Amino acid sequence: MEDYTYISSDDDEWDNNQDYNNDDDDDCEFDDGFSEIEQQSIGICQKAPSCKVIRKESLLAAQKEDLQRVMDLLSLKEHHARSLLIHYRWEADKVFAVFVERGSEKLYAEAGVTLEGKDELIPTLSTAELTCQICFEDVPVEQTTVMDCNHRFCNDCWTTHFSININEGKSKRVTCMAQKCNVICDEGKIRDLVTAKDPILAEKFDRFLLESYIDDNKRVKWCPSVPHCGNAIRIEDDEYCCEVECACGVQFCFNCLSEAHSPCSCMMWRLWMTKCKNDGKTVMWINENAKHCPKCHNAVEKNGGCNLVRCRCGQPFCWLCGGATGFEHTWSSIRGHTCGSYKEGEKDKAANVGNDLLRYTYYYERYMVHCDSLKLEANMKEKLHSEVLLLEARELQSKDFSWAENGLCRLLQSRRILSCSYPVSFYVFGQSLFKNEMTPKEMEIKQNLFENLQQQLEINVERLSMFLEEPFADYPEEKVLETRMKIMTLSTVTDNLCEKLYDCIDNDLLVTLEQATHTIARYSSNGVAKASELPN
Repeated sequence: MEDYTYISSDDDEWDNNQDYNNDDDDDCEFDDGFSEIEQQSIGICQKAPSCKVIRKESLLAAQKEDLQRVMDLLSLKEHHARSLLIHYRWEADKVFAVFVERGSEKLYAEAGVTLEGKDELIPTLSTAELTCQICFEDVPVEQTTVMDCNHRFCNDCWTTHFSININEGKSKRVTCMAQKCNVICDEGKIRDLVTAKDPILAEKFDRFLLESYIDDNKRVKWCPSVPHCGNAIRIEDDEYCCEVECACGVQFCFNCLSEAHSPCSCMMWRLWMTKCKNDGKTVMWINENAKHCPKCHNAVEKNGGCNLVRCRCGQPFCWLCGGATGFEHTWSSIRGHTCGSYKEGEKDKAANVGNDLLRYTYYYERYMVHCDSLKLEANMKEKLHSEVLLLEARELQSKDFSWAENGLCRLLQSRRILSCSYPVSFYVFGQSLFKNEMTPKEMEIKQNLFENLQQQLEINVERLSMFLEEPFADYPEEKVLETRMKIMTLSTVTDNLCEKLYDCIDNDLLVTLEQATHTIARYSSNGVAKASELPN
């Protein structure tokens, strides 16, 4: 076990373990809460992914950035640049790469973009008429419209064509009506014709074009908040498997839009959520009403008053302790069996049995315990704030109490990570998802390594929670400083353990498995990346 892991809940034992921290205590001032002590950690301050929040007011400005890049480089009009970007899912760099590698002709042809050509049907007289090739009506030229592909039809046919496409949700890439013509129509002409007949539909068209920046852009996704906050998040880097926090406060996985779930992969989390939805109530019922047979491990429900029950496999066992017994018994005892005394060190059978429901029960219970603790600890913020206000009102030598709120942030982050580590255990060391991926010996070694880290993290998270719940505002100054040191040290310890847990999953477990489909968000000591505002 690592030297920095503290197991005992005794303050005396804690003091005995502080030698390595107290050596330089006289020369070290922690004026910034965690800043100094976190500098002692090695490799934990990884940079979180950069992201921006796009509000309704800033959506147009966000879109204009990419449009302007393409317009400037390729000397295009805005509607041509937009057609290119929508086709290439708003990846401006990909547009430029295709332009360099394959040339402008291929680039435009694949995206359905044709630069304006000469209209050969422009009449010399404004009174001239022509026959529309859609409705075959003779109409004045001024009541017709020509597109970039040089196809000209009457305005009524164009308007009907555009209206149908907008109502069907195809307004982002409305193509020409001419047979076998895939050229994208000029959005300005679409807007003018539709506005003349149905202004509301024209607004819908503009909204679709604007929101295409989000709907068709893999770097931008809507915040999954309920009710919806109206914001979208844009990732500035190419790291799409990451966790972000919207301005509304919702934290989510950018890759799958679920709640933040690292170090669990998106696929594991989706399977776990489905299993919890389907089997969670079953587990709760079994825990309250049934016991597992010690032989076949099936759930057995008791339907009589006698505490000697028999499974359908034929094995009799004691209902009180679950231990295997014989059949011979009286009203008060079972022959050769006693269960009135508590047995120390009895290993939990659920961890080692092959039965999937038992394994699931084991991990589900631990997952739910930490989820419940997380909900309760999230309510500690107001209490801690009150404690800090009381400390600030006292004339203490130290004036910085950010360590309390920073400690709570570390606790909440570590508790969430701990809860999400149990689905990883369930799937990686089970037979449902990675069957035959590891030899039994390899699995045993890796499971011991992972569960050792998991146990260490659990111990230190519980200690951190215990110290944060103490009424330290009432303590004398010496004990306040002692509590401060404990919280700060435990915060660093849990931070290190979280990083080690991520590293173990990423490099020891998933690297030998199907890592391509089981990537996890990178660990950040600063927590989930908060999206900054994008200027309007």
